[in-house]
Amino acid sequence: MVNSPHEAMHRIFQQYPDLFSRVSEVLGVDFPTPTSVTVLPNDLTETSPVERRVDTLLRLDTEDGEPLLLAVEAQSRKDALKPASWAYYASYLLNKYRLQPMLLIVCQDRATAEWAAREVSFGPRQWPLLTLRPLVAGPHNMPVITNPAEARKDLALATLSAITHATHPDAGAILKSMTTVLRETPPDVADPIIELIAQGLGKHPAAQLWRKLVAVDLSFYKSDLSEEIRDEGRAEGRAEGAARRAAEDILEILDVRGVDVPEAVRERITDCGDPEILRHWHRRAVTAPTAEGIFDDA
Repeated sequence: MVNSPHEAMHRIFQQYPDLFSRVSEVLGVDFPTPTSVTVLPNDLTETSPVERRVDTLLRLDTEDGEPLLLAVEAQSRKDALKPASWAYYASYLLNKYRLQPMLLIVCQDRATAEWAAREVSFGPRQWPLLTLRPLVAGPHNMPVITNPAEARKDLALATLSAITHATHPDAGAILKSMTTVLRETPPDVADPIIELIAQGLGKHPAAQLWRKLVAVDLSFYKSDLSEEIRDEGRAEGRAEGAARRAAEDILEILDVRGVDVPEAVRERITDCGDPEILRHWHRRAVTAPTAEGIFDDA
């Protein structure tokens, strides 16, 4: 399974090729509705040694009969060299396919999204030769969907929204609305969405929340991700069980020795989950004159 948020932010358009229509509507740009979509090879390498690949490339056949090439790029940070690469993609695609290209940048960071949305001109200041104007989808303009009814209306857009709002204060409500809807969604539709969100959240704190929600709310879900979650749960359970037994052993030693154990000491022992500390207290419990003495490193 690919774990990179970068992958999820553009691959969702391969999974749901008509998603661009809803995204462009949210962004206030009027494109003809696609009648069919074709995923094209993303390799833009020329015969020279330089290799260039756009993240996702789609051909959108539209109602007005003018096909559109859509290049989707996921961008995680500002990169001064990227606009030149994007301009190259646009000119290369126009030259290769003889179709009008469009560039959509997907971001999870507001500052990066606002940077990517700037117009960039190439050429002399007195007479710019080329102006780059990508569309940008990010936390600054994607809807915050916390209502399951809204998520149910358009699962693909709701999925992109969840990914782009990985650091939003309401991330928990956003993700909970998704599991609420996915519980009643057929597995063949729900499974790719669960995976995309897991990939898209990457290492953000919301990723752990999503894993817990999947384990609890979507227990029917079976995949590499679900097995990882269950393995983590089993490992945590084993660790908690070992810590509990170690704490009980310490208290038993003190009890056999007739050492009084104040409630505060008992709570400190039973609340500890660090096996190394518990082993140290276990050794000290054999000889410490008081229960508090097990905490003394002298």
